[in-house]
Amino acid sequence: MTERYFSEREGEEKPREREVIDARAWLGISSEITSRVNDGSFGESYPHRCPDGAVTCGTDEDQFGYAIRSEINELPEHGYPWQAFPHEDPPPTLAILDLVEFCWRAISKPAFIGYHDYWKHSHLSFGPQARSAGREEFGGTVNRIFRRNGLAFELTDYGQVERLLAPVLREALDSERLHFGEAELDRLLKMAIEKFRNPNPRTRKEGLDALWDAWERIKTRVSHNKKAGTKSMLDQCAGPNSPRFREALEREAKQLTVLGNSLQIRHTETDQEILARSEQIDYLFHRLFALIQLIHRSK
Repeated sequence: MTERYFSEREGEEKPREREVIDARAWLGISSEITSRVNDGSFGESYPHRCPDGAVTCGTDEDQFGYAIRSEINELPEHGYPWQAFPHEDPPPTLAILDLVEFCWRAISKPAFIGYHDYWKHSHLSFGPQARSAGREEFGGTVNRIFRRNGLAFELTDYGQVERLLAPVLREALDSERLHFGEAELDRLLKMAIEKFRNPNPRTRKEGLDALWDAWERIKTRVSHNKKAGTKSMLDQCAGPNSPRFREALEREAKQLTVLGNSLQIRHTETDQEILARSEQIDYLFHRLFALIQLIHRSK
């Protein structure tokens, strides 16, 4: 379990709402990676060998850096790609998150098996649990940096950074299994949720598109006539004794359809309005998901 500070134990934890990694958080992530380079934690993947006997004695920083730059082009060109310098702007947030995932895949926890007096370095070995132990420690530190800086990201136990959603929506997505029993519809809903968790706004927009595709498909589950199918579903959601609620559902379903046709959701016609901010994507996803969730629970 990740250690928490006194203020957090007393309930003063920062809201996890920020989606841009600033210079302070970048310096912390860079410092953690540098520390792991220095103690040989990347030596299993990128070994620096002792001249006497070829035993691993650390991380080959050059090979490690070449590998990072070959896959993550947006990191700084000067110095090592994981290095942050005070008073410099951080790299793009998505590049930093890619770096975190790269390091998680490459890290292991070394065991010190001896000291070489002549070369003044330690010899290292990596046992069968070295990879999982290194990943656990690295993930704990990175997640603490995310948490302490109010960043809406979490490095999962399987090495992928996910975006933290608003608590009410996160709880719904974690607990709800929207299986309607129709293969294509269930595929669209699964894809929508997976993409919506992604830190990349473009991928989250793809999740919103998939959710709207699912909504259009849901309308035809009862009848190929969308209007008749929607009416039947909403009748079932409201029941016979809630006419005002039924009217509210009717307005909501119509408005969501209008939004899907007037904004650039699923379509890219020039007369449609572009969703300019991440918060707008969140709002629309949350709103439509709530209606689909109600329909699913009422079926």
